[in-house]
Amino acid sequence: MKRNYFVASILGLIAMPHLSFLKANDILNEKIKGFKVSSGEGRKYGHLRLRGVNSNVLDLKVGNDDTNGNIAIFEQTSVSRGWGTPLHVHHLQDEVFYVVMGSYYFRVGDETYRLLKGDTIFLPKKIPHAWTQVSKKGKMLVLFQPAGKMEKFFSTMSKIGYEPNPEEFAKIFADNDMQVVGPRLEIKKFGNLF
Repeated sequence: MKRNYFVASILGLIAMPHLSFLKANDILNEKIKGFKVSSGEGRKYGHLRLRGVNSNVLDLKVGNDDTNGNIAIFEQTSVSRGWGTPLHVHHLQDEVFYVVMGSYYFRVGDETYRLLKGDTIFLPKKIPHAWTQVSKKGKMLVLFQPAGKMEKFFSTMSKIGYEPNPEEFAKIFADNDMQVVGPRLEIKKFGNLF
């Protein structure tokens, strides 16, 4: 009897990696298909017109549902010169911006950066960062990894018809795994960068 238990245990141990592989293989073979999102279009939400922080427009290009929560990519059309985000922290996501058009000022930790067309910036999770639009118009691709609650955050911000007070703003950020840690960046303070 003990020998049968031993043999069954060994066979179980040998089979476990294969069973794990089958489960992973099932996940890899899900019916996920490629897709195209045309220029000027947003997937799932159409154009998300932000309110409260700025009046920029975000188009979701790749989202939570498309990648099992691994990544979210937005195209942001910037129409709010002199406005951007408050200094904030993403607790769970790294963030990448690629400037398609226009100019921006970024702060990452204690460093400041000027970004122009074709520039890319990486913002690591847990590091305070903010940006401000400098040019009259601009456009950036914004990538979050993992996707987290960014779709929910931008959807919420698109429904607000007023600028939230600091407590409301802090709550919206906190509800989406972020934390406001400072004010917006002002262009006039960094005019010498541009």
